[in-house]
Amino acid sequence: MQVHSSAIVDRHAALTAWWDTPLGCALISAESELLAEALDDVFGWELLQVGAWGRGRELLAGARTRHQTVIAPPTPPTAADVLGRPAQLPITGDAVDAVVLPHTLEFAADPYAIVREVDRVLVGEGQLLVLGFRPWSLWGLRSRATRSGFPPGMRRVLSERRVRDWLVLLGYEIVATRAYLHCTPWSSAPRPEEGNGRLLRRGLNPLPAGAYLLKARKRVYALTPVRPRVRERPAVIGGLVKPTTRSGSPT
Repeated sequence: MQVHSSAIVDRHAALTAWWDTPLGCALISAESELLAEALDDVFGWELLQVGAWGRGRELLAGARTRHQTVIAPPTPPTAADVLGRPAQLPITGDAVDAVVLPHTLEFAADPYAIVREVDRVLVGEGQLLVLGFRPWSLWGLRSRATRSGFPPGMRRVLSERRVRDWLVLLGYEIVATRAYLHCTPWSSAPRPEEGNGRLLRRGLNPLPAGAYLLKARKRVYALTPVRPRVRERPAVIGGLVKPTTRSGSPT
């Protein structure tokens, strides 16, 4: 167990160091801008970010809910508001208005368990936003070609279609998708005057997008009760069967 915990800390240290590189900083900045746009119409009381991504709360800067909470595993230590496992959230069911999964599924041993747990805590009509890298992009190819994953510590690359299928299976409506990260994983960071345009630009691009944002809404469908057919049967009064009337004399 100690060896396993040490490996987790080492992977997190490598990821934290990568966030501090020019390209890592540019990615976090671009995703913060992207999420600010996507969260513009997400309201309510509580927004939950499951999994740490970046140095702090950069991704939630544009959130419009009354409260925002970051929850992350206790190992390694993070600046999360609440410590807990993403697949076992210490939150009551139907209590959260929106959830953000910033590449959380790609670092998890059982990503579908996290999706199921998020579904448990989301209120009806609540919204889920997922950030992920695209498998058949240069970013996805580098991740699969690197033994420790890329960015460091990433276990797998999940396609947008696979995540979409999971959500549709759980009854979600896909509200919007957005491709972004139009640069190579070996690129230098954009110049200050460029802003995040090179990573987020729309239209024709010389490079395929390396990542995607998927936005979905939890649908609650009211079941229309089916009225049973009325059958003639003895009436039950106080647990006793009321005798029916028969023709003829009683014996």
